[in-house]
Amino acid sequence: MIIYGKNIIKEAIKNKRPIYNLYIDKKFKDFVFLKILKKNQLIYHLVDKHQLNEKTKNHHHQGVVAEVQDYNYYNLQDYLSLCSLQKFLILDKIHDPQNFGSILRTLATTDFDGVIIGKKNQVLLTGTVAKASSGALEYVKIFLVKNLHQTILQLKKNQVSIIGTDAQATNTFHQIPRNTSIAIILGNEGVGMSPLLKKNCDLLVKIPMKGFINSLNVSVAAALLMYFAQF
Repeated sequence: MIIYGKNIIKEAIKNKRPIYNLYIDKKFKDFVFLKILKKNQLIYHLVDKHQLNEKTKNHHHQGVVAEVQDYNYYNLQDYLSLCSLQKFLILDKIHDPQNFGSILRTLATTDFDGVIIGKKNQVLLTGTVAKASSGALEYVKIFLVKNLHQTILQLKKNQVSIIGTDAQATNTFHQIPRNTSIAIILGNEGVGMSPLLKKNCDLLVKIPMKGFINSLNVSVAAALLMYFAQF
């Protein structure tokens, strides 16, 4: 997998992720970063900027690009527990890698156990997601499942309350329960949650708003919901 940007590469080094190749812009002047590479005995190739642009498809790479071992997805069944309260985030067809990465970055600052995503119609782990997460990929668990609907049914069997988000909901996020395991669903940036998932929620909530705009960016909504749910 190709990752780029100083923060994500520093976190990869810190967590001893295998780095196969490291490329640095010939005009790179961040000597503190270069000192980190030297301290960790990492060999790098000095290349022209256009080569880095090609590797990252012209994304903002800050002059550093690395080929690293792929990030692993986790098996949800290995982490479900009836013995402790758990918190999960479920993403229903999030398409924007910047949104996904931002959500992961916030997730890493909370006590949530991980994020659940489906294999279809969902952005997966890419260099853009890694960059937007600012290194959070090293610290969060991402559970990849075949079918979100079946996963929700399994969570319910494990006494996890399913909380859906809907701008038309009667309840606000203040009604999210604190004394039980929960999974909060955030829907697609354009159309929201799928009807089938909404039908199987134990509770639908909204984030109350008073201004002229009646919706939030999904990554902002995720941050508000996760922070409220953990305190």
